[in-house]
Amino acid sequence: MFGGLALTSAVLLTGCDSVVGIPDDNAPAAAAPTTTPAAAPTTTPPSTTALSPIPADAPAVGAVSGLPAAADAVRRWAADLESGNLPELQAKCWTIAPRNVADMYDDPQAIRTALAQPGTATRDTITWKSATTTVVVHRAAVDTGYACPRVATAGADIEYNDADARHTVRRYLARFVGEPLDPSDQESDHPLICKASAATWDPSGTGQPVSAPLATSQGTPLTGATGFADQELRSEQLSANYIAVLVPVTNASGVTRSRTFTLLSGPDGYCIGDVSS
Repeated sequence: MFGGLALTSAVLLTGCDSVVGIPDDNAPAAAAPTTTPAAAPTTTPPSTTALSPIPADAPAVGAVSGLPAAADAVRRWAADLESGNLPELQAKCWTIAPRNVADMYDDPQAIRTALAQPGTATRDTITWKSATTTVVVHRAAVDTGYACPRVATAGADIEYNDADARHTVRRYLARFVGEPLDPSDQESDHPLICKASAATWDPSGTGQPVSAPLATSQGTPLTGATGFADQELRSEQLSANYIAVLVPVTNASGVTRSRTFTLLSGPDGYCIGDVSS
């Protein structure tokens, strides 16, 4: 067993992240409302994962009408789930916060039971459900042949929490300093920045939303950054849909200053809309 399945809520969110291959995230989880469109799906596996034949004893996955590749993509992941190798799962599911991989994949039997049911597809997602568990993958992940799902208890929405917000910033900074978690983690394929349109950015609640500042500046406040203190990422909930992630960033002169990333939550996760000192 890896950890708790459910993701819980809190008002003040802090995180102490550690680095072992892919950084882990040890703070209590906190689910954020997901009412505003934000970042792109975050469940695509690493490009470096060679697709091997599906083991004969891999858990059964219910077929999805009109999308036969879905079952195989999830079966490859489910075979790794059966191994119980958490670090391997965290490495392969690098778009998901490592702490959430541990939490969501905690009960393999419940996941197997859900996956054995027929899957249902929408435009963006595929879902398998049992009486106790809901398993969801994004259709884009199916195309890669290896789909890392998000898991929730039955009747609960698939939600994103403070660990996801910190991981979004971690991925963005890792790219910025030239050390992405995976070579395929590029903005063109895995957007982390809020879109410039429509103008929905309003973290102060003024009622006059604008385009997200980072959508036009593309990281100007981080010019010259060469590193960041991954273990010191922390987060604070600003409002129902906005969260701030604070992280020490170091420049080429060796000077370290705290930067504040403001993120917006949405049905597909978090996007970064602003960076300030």
